This record gives sequence, C-alpha cells and structure tokens, in this order.
Amino acid sequence: MIIAVDFDGTIVEHEYPAIGREIPFATETLRMLMKQNHKLIMWSVREGKLLDDAVKWCKDRGVEFYAVNKDYPEETLDNNNHFSRKLKADLFIDDRNLGGLPDWGQIYNMIQKRQTWEDIINEGSFETQHEQPKRKKKWGIF
Repeated sequence: MIIAVDFDGTIVEHEYPAIGREIPFATETLRMLMKQNHKLIMWSVREGKLLDDAVKWCKDRGVEFYAVNKDYPEETLDNNNHFSRKLKADLFIDDRNLGGLPDWGQIYNMIQKRQTWEDIINEGSFETQHEQPKRKKKWGIF
C-alpha cells in the first residue's frame, strides 16, 4: 500500500517548528511497514529547511520515505499535469484523524489485519487515553 504519514503530532509530539520527542513506537512501526514493502510518503505542512530537518530526523532513525509531499519522488509541475498537494494514497496516518490518532501498535495491527475503526470498536480493543477506569459498585453506590 501507499501510506501517507504526517510528521508533527503523528511521528513526533507537536513542538513545531522544533522537532518534538518521538511518539512511542512510531519509527519502529514505520520501519516494520517499510520491510513489508509498503511505500511511505511523508505528508507534512513543513517546507524548506524545516521539512529537510524532519526528513533527516526520520532517516537518522531508519525511516526513509518513498516520497515527500508528493505522489512519487520525481514528481514536479513539469512532468505531471495533474500535480496536486492532495496525495493519492491508500491510507493516511495523521493525528487529526476523525477519532484521533490510535497508538502505533494499533495502527500496525489495523494495517496488517486491514481493520477499520468500526472493526476495532466492535471487538472492544480500543480504549481512549482519557477513558476513566470503571469503579466497583459498593453498597449500591458508585
């Protein structure tokens, strides 16, 4: 598959324009996806040096993208009369997904098992970070 991956808030914590700390298991998961021949595209609002820094940060951790902010490495306005910032990808991994960003283990499992959010919710394996633990009832009072 072709998988577009956001950088800030998805691979690293939001510290833009600085690079935040890695979100746990982000680069490890991306390396596993690359080994399985998925094509990864960095899909970021970053441009210029800020974008170069993000690409280098990932490369230093073993994540090399097939393309950056375009559909394929050689894509330019001159050689693609349909050039658009809207990527043609099978999946988008972004912290601004409807429903938020699952943890990277869940992302990996969703890709491997070709699961949807509905599948995850129906099997009861999704818990939000803000979900309160269930309290035991004591004498009929919560």
